[in-house]
Amino acid sequence: MNQKLLERIDRPGQKKILACDGGGILGLISVEILARIEAELRAKLGKADLVLADYFDFVCGTSTGAMVAACIAAGMSTDRIRKFYVESGQQMFDKASLLNRLKYSYNDEPLAQKLRSELDAALAHAPTPGEANATLGDANLRSMLMMVMRNATTDSPWPVSNNPRARYNQLDRQDCNLRLPLWQLLRASTAAPTFFPPEVVTFAPGTDREYQFVFVDGGVTTYNNPAFLAFQMVTAAPYQVGWQTGTENLLIVSVGTGGAANARPDLKADDLWLLDNAKNLPGALMNAASAGWDMACRTLGECRFGPAIDREFGDMVMSPGGSANASVGKQFAYLRYDPDVSQAGIDALGLGGIDARKVQVMDSVKNIGDIQNVGQTYAARSVSIDHLRGFS
Repeated sequence: MNQKLLERIDRPGQKKILACDGGGILGLISVEILARIEAELRAKLGKADLVLADYFDFVCGTSTGAMVAACIAAGMSTDRIRKFYVESGQQMFDKASLLNRLKYSYNDEPLAQKLRSELDAALAHAPTPGEANATLGDANLRSMLMMVMRNATTDSPWPVSNNPRARYNQLDRQDCNLRLPLWQLLRASTAAPTFFPPEVVTFAPGTDREYQFVFVDGGVTTYNNPAFLAFQMVTAAPYQVGWQTGTENLLIVSVGTGGAANARPDLKADDLWLLDNAKNLPGALMNAASAGWDMACRTLGECRFGPAIDREFGDMVMSPGGSANASVGKQFAYLRYDPDVSQAGIDALGLGGIDARKVQVMDSVKNIGDIQNVGQTYAARSVSIDHLRGFS
């Protein structure tokens, strides 16, 4: 049992949540935004060695966002996380053999090995050959952590956390989730169909209850944006966290990996046939779900920053002391950082030399420099310590 984590969960006072979207190598956009937040906090609080785990009590993510969240919970600085993405991007997207490319595009083993080594090093966990790697219940995880994945066996979304009070985290269970390897849960959350093979996780290994589930990327649930799911986890009774709500008590910072509508102005009704739907529906559903949860957060939360969602809903940003933007009480303060990576959005950032198509694809590892540039430029223009006002 992670006693320090339990004490942090139960500590009175304000609570701060960070939620990170999925998006493959585009997670580097999120990392650059988070690097700016970290730098702003270091300057504001006068702590040159501050890392985001010192500030956020709960970090969560889906797919590549789960990787970012786990690295933060492990105490990594954003410099270290950036290095992980920049130096390992090509390795993480290692082409599968020609035969396997009928099933998926990339090998899973390079990513799995990198996750194992990075997390074990960050958590000061150095297993000898034959011993287990760091687990979800590792005592050195510094904040509450949630990773979203899809259980393909049971056809259900799985938000797996290290919350010591969660039902399936009780140590008297043979299949206690806290005993699962952390790297493997991250591999499960990032197992994007057609990109990577699924991840098979064994529960209650070596017992008479041993069983297995097949997992795929959490991005193919409705929770590619996990911000509202995080709010549920810290307030709904079954999770036994029970954090106090209110704009002075709870902060949610939601970070995306860039968005661009797949507009098709010349589309004809006859174009929407089986293959077209198979190709475009998953992305359309993910984008709609992400926007939907963002809208929910802006309705129930005091939105302090965020781009317009559409021309009717707008951005719902509330100025200090301004009028209410909904007829419901505000449950938390809320920020949404997510750059527009359409060509118009890229041009508006002053990056007209970048082809937007190269910063919209989750396996665009040959364009890491452009992806970083977008993240850094957007962060410099958008992130402000004032957005965190009242949450020291």
